[in-house]
Amino acid sequence: MSDATGVPGRKAVCWLCPHRCHLSDGQTGFCRARQNQGGIIRSLSYGLLTSAALDPIEKKPLYHFRPGSMILSLGSFGCNLRCPFCQNYTISQAGRDGFEGQQLPMDRTSPKEIVAAAQRLEETSGNIGVAFTYNEPLVGYEFVYDTARLLKEAGLVVVLVTNGQIEKDPWLQLLPYVDAVNIDLKGFTQSFYDWIGGDLKTTKAAIEMAAEQGVHVEVTTLVIPGKNDGAEEMAAEAEWLAGLSAELPLHLSRYFPRYRSKIPMTPVETLQRLRRIAGARLRFVHLGNV
Repeated sequence: MSDATGVPGRKAVCWLCPHRCHLSDGQTGFCRARQNQGGIIRSLSYGLLTSAALDPIEKKPLYHFRPGSMILSLGSFGCNLRCPFCQNYTISQAGRDGFEGQQLPMDRTSPKEIVAAAQRLEETSGNIGVAFTYNEPLVGYEFVYDTARLLKEAGLVVVLVTNGQIEKDPWLQLLPYVDAVNIDLKGFTQSFYDWIGGDLKTTKAAIEMAAEQGVHVEVTTLVIPGKNDGAEEMAAEAEWLAGLSAELPLHLSRYFPRYRSKIPMTPVETLQRLRRIAGARLRFVHLGNV
């Protein structure tokens, strides 16, 4: 996922996401998880885990894919957005050297070890596979790709919880090994995505491609007062999603002040109002964090 010259001292371009970082030798990208090393873009997070838990599938959230199942959920570090309201900011806004001067506890592993752990949990706890989640998993693309291939060979389920900020080619290469995704559609205006350092069209394209490839898709929008809670915006989002499928589940999640955001929490009444609007176009609209 790079314009890899392989010549020390040369700049290299990371083509993984729409930031397309032009990096000098030794420079780390916007996501804090990818670096130009000798003219080649390398993953800094390969095999490094900051989080691991056996979660209900509904926690991802996925309400319409293998309901009642448990799934091994893994996180690393880094993200290619800068959401000031991030719930997992201590890992998403961290690099290999930690978060704001504080080291992160990390465990080193390999794709084969992840598959073995998932299989053990399948036997003991009914685990169905692995969910890559917590931080933005796609900034650690190589590890996700390598592990997903082995998981599929072992007959296990692969789930991604992602912001969808990924370019077309790497996304299409990964999707054959993915069973289900929950994609964060942060808002439905480019001005909102400008606020968080992303690109709306890229996330929309990721949703479209996943649906076209037969991957189970659910979408989450964190509703933030005064930012993405307008009736017209929600109607437009629901209309667009319904154009893909009126059966596509939408999760409207309640925002609480976190990280650098001091905006007051979202009233439950706002979520209920937006559910009515979205529900006119979509069959499944769920409320979260209420």
